[in-house]
Amino acid sequence: MAEEVTGKADFKVGDDTYQTWYKIVGDLASGAHPLVVLHGGPGVSHDYMTPFVEIHNKYKIPVIFYDQVGIGMSVFKGVAEKPKEFWTVDLFMDELDNLLVHLGVQSGFALLGHSWGAMLGAHYASHRHPVGLKHLVLTGGSPSMALWEKSTRQLLNALPADVRETLEKHEKEGTTDSPEYQQAMGIFYEKHVCKTPWPKELEASFAAMMQNPTVYSTMVGPSEFTITGTLKPWSCLDQIHTITTPTLLTNGAQDEAQDVCVSPFFHKIPHVKWAQFSQRHLPFLEEEDQARYFQVVAEFLTYP
Repeated sequence: MAEEVTGKADFKVGDDTYQTWYKIVGDLASGAHPLVVLHGGPGVSHDYMTPFVEIHNKYKIPVIFYDQVGIGMSVFKGVAEKPKEFWTVDLFMDELDNLLVHLGVQSGFALLGHSWGAMLGAHYASHRHPVGLKHLVLTGGSPSMALWEKSTRQLLNALPADVRETLEKHEKEGTTDSPEYQQAMGIFYEKHVCKTPWPKELEASFAAMMQNPTVYSTMVGPSEFTITGTLKPWSCLDQIHTITTPTLLTNGAQDEAQDVCVSPFFHKIPHVKWAQFSQRHLPFLEEEDQARYFQVVAEFLTYP
């Protein structure tokens, strides 16, 4: 059984102190650079990323999970009352820096981001250039929200007309909590996020978001293809060429993050590899892709 430690790191923002919940699987004193896992959303808890314990179990690389501030085990009283200006990319980069220092791993670590986590990881690597970052893995991400929206809109337009019209109607009317809308979203998720029945880890992450929807609704909006939140203008396209860390890109054939999202990373990052998988947005949860995905990631992380 892998050694597991959980804890909370104090995270100061102005005059307020929040807490970042984390879980470490493995021994940080082992000499291997730990893998820090950035979950997606923003606003979806870390639970669906827990299959990454495989990286430790098979390859003895310590893995650090955490819930980003305002989410899951890092939710705080009054989260829904925070002004939209509070929820910035800088906030989450500051939190990451704070956690690395708290755990004493800032001088040597790998970073793996999925979806929004990949966007955060790319922004962090291209704007802060952390000297301790040894490997960067970007799974199902995008270097700008405009490209993400272009990708998901293309997929929306390929859905059956009645499904597309249902989604568009409810988003226009602000009735995205209706069962009809949820059923139509289920069709999109089935094709491009993860097949059903969903693994319990994914159910837990979405349940956490439904319980505390503030971060997702504020930063993204009603859905993956209607971006109205504070992230809408976000881009690090003009900075990703400055990423000097060896970088692994991955996406799936039916991924929300289509090649239009991933290719700019491939063309602009100097030391980069791109692996594509057969299924959707979550290769680490899909049985067809899972074994190969972890093998590709582990081989990349252990390459000198």
